[in-house]
Amino acid sequence: MLKPPLITLLTDFGLADHYVAAMKGVVLGICPEARLVDISHEVRPFAVAEAAFTLGQAYPCFPAGTTHLVVVDPGVGSARRPLLVEADGHRFIAPDNGILTWPMDRDPGHSAREITAASFFRQPVSGTFHGRDIFAPVAARLASGIPVAEFGEIVGSAVRLDFAPATRDEVGVWQGRILYVDRFGNLVTNIRASDAPQIAEKRFKMVFGTTETSWYHPSYASANHESIFVIEGSSGFLEVSINQGDAARVAGVAAGAAITLRLT
Repeated sequence: MLKPPLITLLTDFGLADHYVAAMKGVVLGICPEARLVDISHEVRPFAVAEAAFTLGQAYPCFPAGTTHLVVVDPGVGSARRPLLVEADGHRFIAPDNGILTWPMDRDPGHSAREITAASFFRQPVSGTFHGRDIFAPVAARLASGIPVAEFGEIVGSAVRLDFAPATRDEVGVWQGRILYVDRFGNLVTNIRASDAPQIAEKRFKMVFGTTETSWYHPSYASANHESIFVIEGSSGFLEVSINQGDAARVAGVAAGAAITLRLT
C-alpha cells in the first residue's frame, strides 16, 4: 500500500490569523490524503535567513520524498520567482529569495525549476497571498504525483544566502557570527563543533558583543544558572547558552553579530 504523501509547512504567518489554515485548506482540497506537518509558523516576520536555518535543521529528519512548503516571502508581488527545487532526496516549494540555501548547498546536484504553469494555481491569484494561491496548490499537486517537469523549466541559478563557515587563522583564532537565536535565547554560531574539538579540553575565550566567556559545558545541567557558557548544540554548531536563562538577552546580541573564538 502506498503511503499518503507528506507535506511540511514553514512560514512566518503565526497562528493568530487565518493564513496557515487557508493554505492547509487549499492543500487538502487538492490532495485530501496528504499528511501535513508544521515545522514552524513562528519565524520572525520577513526573516528569510532565520527560516532558511530552521528548514536546514528540520528537513533532513523527514523521509526522502517529502514535499516542503516554505513561505517567508517579503518579495510577494514582485518579480521574484516561485521555485520547485529537488535536493537531497526532498522536494521544496518556495520563493526564490535564498530560503532554500541549506538543501541546495548540501546537494550540488540539485535542480531548480521556475514554477510557471499557471493552470496549477488557485484563481484569481492574489497579489499579497501567493502562499495560498501559488505555493500551496503547487505543493499539493506535486505531492499527488504530477511530474515535476510539468510545473516549469529548469533555471540555471537560484538565490543563495551567505552561510559561510567561520574562518580560522594559523594561531587558532576563529572569526565568525551568530547564525540564529532560538526561543530559549541560545546563540547558535557558525563554528562547527567538529572544527574546534580542542575547545572542550583547552582554555579559550569566546567574545560576542561586549560579552565573553571561557566556560565550556557538555550539557545544560552541568552548568549553573547564571554563567554564560559554550556548548555543542544539537545542530552540530557551537552555541552560547545559559542554563535555564536567555543568553541573547543577557549578552545583548542577535543573529548576525560577530563572534571571535581564541584558544589561549
